[in-house]
Amino acid sequence: MNAVKPNRLKKGDTVGVIAPASPPNRENLERGIDFLKDLGLKVKVGSHVSRINGYLAGSDQERLGDFHDMFSDPEVKGIICACGGFGTGRMAGQIDYELIKKNPKIFWGYSDITFLHTAIRQQSDLVTFHGPMLASDMGKVDTHPLSKERFLQLFEPAPFVYTEQISPLEVLVEGEAKGEIVGGNLSLLVSTLGTAYEIDTKGKLLLIEDVNEEPRSVDRMLNQLYLAGKLKDTCGILIGDFCDCTPKRNLSFTLEEVFTHYVQLAQKPAIKGFMIGHCNPHISIPLGVQAYMNTYEKKLIVDSGIL
Repeated sequence: MNAVKPNRLKKGDTVGVIAPASPPNRENLERGIDFLKDLGLKVKVGSHVSRINGYLAGSDQERLGDFHDMFSDPEVKGIICACGGFGTGRMAGQIDYELIKKNPKIFWGYSDITFLHTAIRQQSDLVTFHGPMLASDMGKVDTHPLSKERFLQLFEPAPFVYTEQISPLEVLVEGEAKGEIVGGNLSLLVSTLGTAYEIDTKGKLLLIEDVNEEPRSVDRMLNQLYLAGKLKDTCGILIGDFCDCTPKRNLSFTLEEVFTHYVQLAQKPAIKGFMIGHCNPHISIPLGVQAYMNTYEKKLIVDSGIL
């Protein structure tokens, strides 16, 4: 893949805000928008961000319309998702990927947005950003300074080095690996299997994270990835935050036992403990860029995601 990096932001640039999944908490969204303005950015909010359609922020066509509008608008230099939730996979088959190719720009989000990250990267080669969103993260009163600081990667290209200075890291399988970093929310990665947007992990560093899944569910999903060859195909595995993924019954494996089982089956270098996912702080990184992991030094180096 010839990764396409979007241009960096400058103070005074306009960024678009969309809700391609569930409707955001309005109060939190406003605080999140204020955060973007404090970075020196102008903000354009999608026409349907406030719509409510069951657990979706409007119909598929309305959410898709906001998505396309922001990519086609020459004034908009980056697109930040308001929140995750449910439903982005419903849009994937209707997205104009040629429009994205012609208008590459920053696209930022995580959780349910994982389906869009995967589809966009594999259909248009665009580097996207796995990071905290406006209403679900940045609009909360206790947002960690590190979560805020990592937004600055959008203004100045520089590699990012993750070490134990950020969080404790645990080596599950020793080794070194270098490759394109892909992945995101485990549930959403599994939901791509068997579709035109099936996650490609061949020779890549796979990042996984999730929330509110018991070990038995994580086991089921990792088993599906393993049987599909996706874990064996990787060059390395990065385990992010698995928030509130504790067993709700007495008879259960621990989450750590589940991870250990599958990374040992894969026999690829693996590290767990990255504060990436449904956590605070949430350390944002680009997806689709080259990265290097070294278990002996407990280090991950990720290339810049912008030009």
